[in-house]
Amino acid sequence: MASSSAVGKLSREDFRRQKDLEAARKAGTAPAELDEKGRPINPHIPQYISKAPWYLDQGGPSLDHQRRPEEERKEEGWYARGQRAGPAATKFRKGACENCGAMTHKTRDCLERPRKKGARWTKKDIMADEIVQNIELGYDAKRDRWNGYDPSEHKRVYEEYQAVEEARRRMKEDEIDNQTATDLSAVKKVAKVGKEGKEKDDGEFGSSDEEDEDEEKYAEGADQVGQKLDTKTRITVRNLRIREDTAKYLLNLDPESAYYDPKTRSMRENPLAHLAPEDAVFAGENFLRTSGEAPDVQKLQLFAWQAEQRGNDVDLQANPTQGELMHRQYKEKKEQLKDTTKTSLLSKYGGEQYLEKVPKELLTGQTEEYVEYSASGQVIKGREKAKVRSKYPEDEYPNNHTSVWGSWYDIGTSSWGFACCHSTIRASYCAGSAAIEAASAASVQELLARPREEPAPVKTLAEEHTERLAKEGEEAARSGKDYSKKRLGEGDLTFDQEKLQKAIQEERKRKKRDAEEDEWESKKRRTGDTGEVSEEQLEAYRMNRLQREDPMANYRDEEL
Repeated sequence: MASSSAVGKLSREDFRRQKDLEAARKAGTAPAELDEKGRPINPHIPQYISKAPWYLDQGGPSLDHQRRPEEERKEEGWYARGQRAGPAATKFRKGACENCGAMTHKTRDCLERPRKKGARWTKKDIMADEIVQNIELGYDAKRDRWNGYDPSEHKRVYEEYQAVEEARRRMKEDEIDNQTATDLSAVKKVAKVGKEGKEKDDGEFGSSDEEDEDEEKYAEGADQVGQKLDTKTRITVRNLRIREDTAKYLLNLDPESAYYDPKTRSMRENPLAHLAPEDAVFAGENFLRTSGEAPDVQKLQLFAWQAEQRGNDVDLQANPTQGELMHRQYKEKKEQLKDTTKTSLLSKYGGEQYLEKVPKELLTGQTEEYVEYSASGQVIKGREKAKVRSKYPEDEYPNNHTSVWGSWYDIGTSSWGFACCHSTIRASYCAGSAAIEAASAASVQELLARPREEPAPVKTLAEEHTERLAKEGEEAARSGKDYSKKRLGEGDLTFDQEKLQKAIQEERKRKKRDAEEDEWESKKRRTGDTGEVSEEQLEAYRMNRLQREDPMANYRDEEL
């Protein structure tokens, strides 16, 4: 950094050298400039900050003019506020305060109550001198509101308030005891008067006025819920919120949780996402927007916007009553139109019987019968629910069977039977486990007596293809149709010349026609043709085909 002492005019070479040095320091290729204490100076500091004024010039690069001057800190004490130096004098001293007689201040600075006749003239009630200390306080010490405060003083204040609260509590207890005694005496008095009133012939009840006065007196002193009520001044102050409520931002301390806006004190998302919104203490302000009458207000606002787009003058803020009435009329007309459409559809197509709903009792299967089950599913208490039965006969076991027909399947014979005896005969008599043993023994003997079959040889794909072609040739020979490649115009073919010339002429005629397809179809209808193309017709088509119909006729290789 250039020093502020170098105020003389620099030559062009020196100025250029100075600029190059500053650029090198900013780039980091040259070492930074050091101040008088050996501390490096940041080369990126602007010149108006780093350059010292002429009256603070240090004679070299420095930033001391930007630093706060270091002051020696002293242990500052505190004067004894309000304390006296010793016992008061017995007579007035020359130069003392004419009002109180103390030597430490003048009459104009006296803080005592001005007397009708001062101590100078009465020579009585002379006050003792105060303790005066000359303490030089700094800037912060002068403005420290707690400077000189004795912390032990707080304990005395706390004990005083605690004593006041204890006295107030005892007074409240005494008041409750007195009120209870008064209530008991009033009840006894009312009972006595009521008894006397019953004995009278006119049936008058004596102390109704006194009882009303007592009730009003007690109601006057009762606390109001949610209010701070002073029964004497009749001033009501509502609580803004319950102070015991937990703040929203304390419900979930995770910083990645729902965002809390401290300015509006709002938290829109649910801070307790792992809980159901109904079980959470606070589920976010978006949850409140969908509860109560909030959705109705949103629907009303949406209706007002849509009505305004259609040309109706509806403003929910300027005239909410009009918007509410129009919305109500709109919903009524919509329901009427819906009912009219439904009635017309039912009258035209029918099916009203399918719209009738089944009673809830049948849908959910609810019943008032109590049934208690064990862990294994057995009924412990109550009557077991009856099983649903179909229109077919169930659980009927004829001929001494213990299972129904179709409960067993025989893989060997691919037939169904009874599971109790493995019998595949529908009208057979059940023989029990003996029949099962006999059936298994018979199946084993049958398997042993059956000759062993040789496995079929594995054929290659070429052999299977040859067999398939041979089979197709046999089928074509039986049906009289030729499925060979010769029908497609391939291989060595022999043509009937007469038929070929006739086919060529027909093909030439067909080329000349405008409506080729229509004429061809009409000819087939006249001749009774089945639509099959002969070999002669296919050859005639090839001979008369124009060269331009071939896509490769005019192809030329440009590279050759």
